[in-house]
Amino acid sequence: MAEPPRRVLVTGAAGRVGRVVLELLARQGVAVSALDLRDPGDLVADRVVTGRADDPAAVRAALDGVDAVIHLAAIPAPTLGTPEEVFLGNAGGTFVVLEEAGAAGVRRAAVASSFSALGLPWAARALHPAYVPVDEALPLQVEDPYGLSKQVDEATAAMMARRHGMTVVALRYPLLGAPGDRLGARAADYAEDPASGARELWTYLDTRDAARAAWLAIVRPIEGFHVVFATAPVTLAPQPTEDLLARFHPSVERRAPMPGRTAPVDLTAAGTLLGFAAEHLYEPVPAGEAS
Repeated sequence: MAEPPRRVLVTGAAGRVGRVVLELLARQGVAVSALDLRDPGDLVADRVVTGRADDPAAVRAALDGVDAVIHLAAIPAPTLGTPEEVFLGNAGGTFVVLEEAGAAGVRRAAVASSFSALGLPWAARALHPAYVPVDEALPLQVEDPYGLSKQVDEATAAMMARRHGMTVVALRYPLLGAPGDRLGARAADYAEDPASGARELWTYLDTRDAARAAWLAIVRPIEGFHVVFATAPVTLAPQPTEDLLARFHPSVERRAPMPGRTAPVDLTAAGTLLGFAAEHLYEPVPAGEAS
């Protein structure tokens, strides 16, 4: 591990992943500055700044004394705002946070990208990846403002790494949740109707693992910019992956066997660069038994 940060700025700190990141940093004994649109009053952080991630003044205030950033703030779906609000808010927030961090001398950052950067999840028509398992070199097919914002976030992070000499990791997160949260409901959906997960390739990640991936992204001894898929190694669907692919992505090139419920994602980069492997795996209900 590299020298651990003394203080980390977490943007979107009151969100689903942000709260889990704050708890992890507290266990690591790291001081935390939190940035969010509002202070709910219960954040595990010794400093809380309220404001937008695309507001340079708010970000500069939040960066005081910080030596690493975990940037999670975003509108997390294209359905949660107008196209302009989603794209401009997300892309602008990532640019401002990384630009201000770089100017302040911060040299480590993790950025929440998304599986949606591939373009599949929110497209108006059914899309298919060029090949499976998908990897970081897969051609992107973005048709929606959220996926575009994440594609631009990755390009912004790459530029900031060059501009400021930063190490930045963009984590392509899939569906995030906990067993009692979204994962159980989505697993039941996939058991009943596997087509409902075809756009996401039935992938997921427990929020505790998402937080740990972000931590590793700012402490591993790596340099430069990297895009990394951070997903569970198995799908959230009970059906065999090969059967699901044959049914819903029949013409897609297969580059490796995917036995059982193997997620159709190449996780090599997560393992080699970050030393990351998901630890919290969800066992879905068998097909036909969903209530």
